[in-house]
Amino acid sequence: MTSRRWWDAAMIAVAALLIAVTVLWDQPDAGGEWGVLAVLAVVLLCYFSWGRRYIGGDGALPGLLYAGVLLVALGVGIALDPTFAFLQIILFPSLWVLSGSTRQAVVLNLLAIVPITLGYWAYFGPSGILSGLGASVLAVAFSLSLGAWITSIERSGAERARLLDELLAVQGQLAAANREVGVDSERARLAREIHDTIAQSLTGLVMVAQRTGSALARVTDADPADASASVSALAGARADVELMESMARDALTEARGLVAAIAPVRVESTLAEALDRLAERFERETGVQVRTELAALAPAAAAAGGGGASGALGAELDVVLLRCAQEALANVRKHARAGTASVGISRSAGQVVLTVDDDGVGPSHSPDAGAGTGFGLAGMTERLALVGGTVRLEQASPRGSRLTVTIPLAPALAPDPAPLAETARLVVQGELNSTSRSLGGKKREAQG
Repeated sequence: MTSRRWWDAAMIAVAALLIAVTVLWDQPDAGGEWGVLAVLAVVLLCYFSWGRRYIGGDGALPGLLYAGVLLVALGVGIALDPTFAFLQIILFPSLWVLSGSTRQAVVLNLLAIVPITLGYWAYFGPSGILSGLGASVLAVAFSLSLGAWITSIERSGAERARLLDELLAVQGQLAAANREVGVDSERARLAREIHDTIAQSLTGLVMVAQRTGSALARVTDADPADASASVSALAGARADVELMESMARDALTEARGLVAAIAPVRVESTLAEALDRLAERFERETGVQVRTELAALAPAAAAAGGGGASGALGAELDVVLLRCAQEALANVRKHARAGTASVGISRSAGQVVLTVDDDGVGPSHSPDAGAGTGFGLAGMTERLALVGGTVRLEQASPRGSRLTVTIPLAPALAPDPAPLAETARLVVQGELNSTSRSLGGKKREAQG
């Protein structure tokens, strides 16, 4: 309603209508016809010179003066020719958009009764007062009803826009809070992992190093004539050095495993290629042979499953499936003692299923066999809950374990499934890489 182009077009259209009616209407007085055209010219001049600038304004004085010009012009025009009442088509909407409040608009609409009634009286004489009053009252009543309705719609829209802005702001704050919670949770989880693996190995390494130092001190302080004691102490120190090397290797393996479990795998191409790279890296690091069965992600299979082309699962589900595969292989590395493993994906019109099998000891012999007791399985369950998915760990036949992840392809009413702890992963990964390099240096020193 406040677009100036729209008002320009409307003003020109009403002016053309008035000109046509004035010219075609059979006037008893030719002077009245020229008078109407002159009044119309004044209206157009006032509109294009300053009135249009205050369309949709806040009730500024120049805009109200322009509204007064319209009211006076309406009364003068009707006094010259009653057909000039067609100006009401543009006059009443103008009164609403030139006003700064509903009260101002109502007052201006009520003032319009005066020039309309006086115009009819001037043209028809005293007998025209009643008809002019009736016509003006009906016109004002219609304008007030329509204007109040449109104003209520506009206010409702503004209120909805305000509520939407507030909702978006609250959602942003909630997302930020969730990210903070996710970062804190991931830091705590990684701290427990480091404490239970690398820290324990380093503690033992320090103790053996201290024992080796004590043995070497005894060799230094021993009586040169007592060769047997020196030889015995050196033999013990050599055994401790070998033990230190073994412990350093174990700690290095644990550090690499932890880094591999949280390292982001590139997904710039397709999910199938990312899973293939993950399997190749896992096999190279652990020696466990990994077979992938990803034919369901091929374009033809995806189309047959109702998902369209390759990658039609969407970036969110791709990330969730990739992270679940990473967690599952990390559990195989830590607990399964397997020789082979497989990663497979199948899909139908309603769901996509990820399965990770191994030929290891099976879940009943794993320390994390209890439901939800393992960090990996618990984190996977929380991640899948965001997209309406489930995870099941069970005994495979004839041996080993099978982890099954099921995600519905239909949209789930859940929060944004983007990983909340990626920032913490990247930060701690750098720290773990530094730890891994430090352990490598200790191993080389022990070998020297």
